[in-house]
Amino acid sequence: MAEILPIKAWRYHDKFKSNIDELTAPLFDVVSERQRDLLYQNPYNSIHLSVPKGPNPSKRALETLEKWKKNQIIVQDKEPGIYVYYQFFRLPGEHDSRCRKGFIAQIKAYNWDEKIILRHENTIVHAVNDRIDLLKSTKIQASPTHGLYEDPNNHLEKYMDEAIANPLYELEDYQGVREVLGVIRNPSIIGKFLSVLEDKQVILADGHHRLEGAIEYRNSCKNQLEGEKWKSHDYHMMYFTNTNGNHLKILPTHRLFKGLKMTKENFLASLGDWFEVKKFPDQDDLGSYAFHKPWSYGLLIEEESYLLQLKSGKYDLISSSYPGVIKKLDLAVLHELIFNKILGIPMEEQRSSANIKYERSFSRCIHEVQTGKASFAIITRELELNQVLEVCRSGYVMPQKSTYFYPKALGGLLFASIKQDEFEFEYETFLK
Repeated sequence: MAEILPIKAWRYHDKFKSNIDELTAPLFDVVSERQRDLLYQNPYNSIHLSVPKGPNPSKRALETLEKWKKNQIIVQDKEPGIYVYYQFFRLPGEHDSRCRKGFIAQIKAYNWDEKIILRHENTIVHAVNDRIDLLKSTKIQASPTHGLYEDPNNHLEKYMDEAIANPLYELEDYQGVREVLGVIRNPSIIGKFLSVLEDKQVILADGHHRLEGAIEYRNSCKNQLEGEKWKSHDYHMMYFTNTNGNHLKILPTHRLFKGLKMTKENFLASLGDWFEVKKFPDQDDLGSYAFHKPWSYGLLIEEESYLLQLKSGKYDLISSSYPGVIKKLDLAVLHELIFNKILGIPMEEQRSSANIKYERSFSRCIHEVQTGKASFAIITRELELNQVLEVCRSGYVMPQKSTYFYPKALGGLLFASIKQDEFEFEYETFLK
């Protein structure tokens, strides 16, 4: 089902190996303005390709890329490989380190209706358009999306462990995560990776906007490169991890809203039609509150904080357009009741609304509300992996920014070109 290939990757020249940590960057949709400003100061940081600045960012990214290639800031590996990628991390309060083991390869940018790559959440329109423009201009991918596959017997782990013992890079990233990258070039071993994935569906954990951009680009090139067996525009760089293990952690993504038209008192009264609204003593403590019950949330507004719990019997009164598998989720109830019914923003318009922002950091939510940059923040709890898998298999999608798989993959370790002359290789070598 899932056709994957090794990558003939572009990487930073070996002269930059000792300071590779200064050249990598967070993914485009999680990098903060302050992080961007700091990273832009380094003329060779990968942020210049993933989140270019200026009035014509896509054109600027292309100019940067061409300069980097000419001056050998980045160079292309002579042969394709499977790039093994391990992330060692700890969660708050944990003593033992976890390790998320995976590998980076190319996968066809399958249309969603082919049901080979399964998505679980909606996208934000302008973010997809930005990714399409950037891909069309540069024809390079500066960061992998993140896909999950199911292999309870861990057929590939021993090969990954062997490769990671002699890493290309080892660094600590902006999250405090230890990142280790190795490579497999042995054709027979690469063939095993291709074989394991060929009968799998892939569940997209992270990168809906980038993959949707790749799908749109692939479809726009449909009648090009006729006669070529391996067409560069068909493929997309992805980081694959096995669902088996304790390494998949989903963090919550909170909601910020700016431009509230009604008074605080009227807003709280409207919430009271649906929720039990209880005053919470200290805003700072709300971030560590355990929301055990379904359809429960925190609210930050001005200097005050509240707990919201859907009233008994109210769930059956929600006339949501979502199917049952989505309707029962916390975020679906939040988007339907608070943003649609109370604030009057239809579900489809929420995808492109400038009033709704998405924020993982609780402390940043407090800052945005207390400084008046946001009218209020809704604090949410995380989804469970089994909920995400259930949604993926249903064929439906959750509201945008429903999940935050931690840790995020890092941008700039590898670059995957979809220019045909840089992509071409006798890939049959790996299929024997």
